[in-house]
Amino acid sequence: MRTDLSLLMRRSFFALILLLTPQLSWAFLIEDIEVRGLARISKGTVLNYLPLRVGERFDQERSSGLAMRALYETGLFEDVALFHKDGVLIVAVTERPAIGEIKLEGNRKLDTDTLMETLRQAGIAKGRVFNRSTLEEVENELRRLYFSSGNYAAKVEVEAIPLPRNRVSVDIQISEGEIARIRQINLVGNQSYPDDELLDLLDSGEYTINPFSTADEYSRIKLSGDIETLRSYYLDRGYLRFDVTSTQVSLSPDKKDIFVTINMKEGERYVVRSVRLAGEFPVPEEELKGLIEIKPADYFSRKAISATTSEISDRLGEEGYAFANVNAVPEVDEAKKEVDLTFFVDPGKRVYVRRINIFGNTETDEIVLRREIRQMEGAWLSPKDLRRSQTRLQRLSYLESVNIETIRVPGTDDQVDINIDVAEGSTGSFSIGAGVTSDGFALTLDFNQENIFGTGNRWNLSFDNTDSTNQFSSSFTDPYYTEDGISRTIKGFAREVDATEESVTSDYVMDSYGFSLDYGIPLSEYATFRLGIGWESNNVETTDGTSDEIINFIALPPQN
Repeated sequence: MRTDLSLLMRRSFFALILLLTPQLSWAFLIEDIEVRGLARISKGTVLNYLPLRVGERFDQERSSGLAMRALYETGLFEDVALFHKDGVLIVAVTERPAIGEIKLEGNRKLDTDTLMETLRQAGIAKGRVFNRSTLEEVENELRRLYFSSGNYAAKVEVEAIPLPRNRVSVDIQISEGEIARIRQINLVGNQSYPDDELLDLLDSGEYTINPFSTADEYSRIKLSGDIETLRSYYLDRGYLRFDVTSTQVSLSPDKKDIFVTINMKEGERYVVRSVRLAGEFPVPEEELKGLIEIKPADYFSRKAISATTSEISDRLGEEGYAFANVNAVPEVDEAKKEVDLTFFVDPGKRVYVRRINIFGNTETDEIVLRREIRQMEGAWLSPKDLRRSQTRLQRLSYLESVNIETIRVPGTDDQVDINIDVAEGSTGSFSIGAGVTSDGFALTLDFNQENIFGTGNRWNLSFDNTDSTNQFSSSFTDPYYTEDGISRTIKGFAREVDATEESVTSDYVMDSYGFSLDYGIPLSEYATFRLGIGWESNNVETTDGTSDEIINFIALPPQN
């Protein structure tokens, strides 16, 4: 780490002032307060933190320590000293420098935004007060970040470079090194399933010569996910007491190879002896029983139990019991290795939606978004309708993201407000293309607007031009031509083909015009019936160079 000469000079000068200034050695009445050494920080900020005021009596033994401790605890100052002259309390400070800039070099595998967020959490950000004691912490935190990604050979060096106006530049040099590769994964304790079957479940894998595979790149997060995958695999197949007892990760001396050992205890396999429901049932009990996905004589399965609780909760949610609690409680007979399952149902109160609020739609009319929402105001809160509403909103091409939050109304236990926060994206595009083809010079123009004037309507215009062909087309779609959701699309085109401009044996000129009208009629939430009609006119003119085949074809009478 570089030596900050300017800081040493400031401290030496600061110490010299203290030596030449009369020190506090008695009590006195504070007639005024003077602050010295300020550059960026205002005097008002110092006085705000200083627990002393004009008119108060200063006592060296009590007041000095109290005042200095208060100023040091702000983290704004390197040094603080107090002295007086003729009734004036003088506060001399040396400000900590501010972080003027942060430079990152050498990071390729971890993006800059991720590293900057790590620095911010450690207190290193542009404009913040610089604390030299945090540099070592920053180095260690960045190393831990690289180690968790498998870069055990990564090196991080952090330097503070002085800048004018009491600022510093935090320069971070990173040497990432190579990601450590998993050479071997050892499974210990598995008796019911072979290594190959279990290893195939894992995202982590042993070293392979495939240059496109990243399975053998070690990651602590990936390994944690693999352990949970193993746990789920066993718990879904009856091994109620399965446990991963320990995991060892060893590194080769050159920090390039990793050896992983996963120790597990399978335990016995448990069978479900009985399944029952308990609690309150706002819907018929038999209907709820039909949602249970685990039966007597089945092996215990955490997945089936979780699916059952979700199914019952969703069914109760359709009736307005949006915050119903469904808990599965197993009673284990260790002697017989059998389990009695009880699903306790607590529907809670029926919840109604008071208001649906939409935020973030600066360009799109609110009615355009509300017509996609399947949850109604004043109706029971339905998690199923909320999920469907979010899906429909996310499918709108002019929305980048949709976040739905359910908030309880203060003072009530049966009402909620729904806040829908949307982020709008680009709604239009315009492109121009030009080039040379076998048909000569070609020019293409295309304009597309997915949300014209915020109405949700779509409009497209396109123009294509070559030496022999000119074509113009346009379409306009209103996805809600009627309030019931019937859509209408109008299309039109005009095309002119002059074959005399082409290097062909047959010459002719053809003008074409047409339009079409299409309707989309929703049959259900997931099915649409489309009905359309169209008209097209083609006018062909012959020349002296027109072939007999084309002339004879034109002369044919129209066929039904």
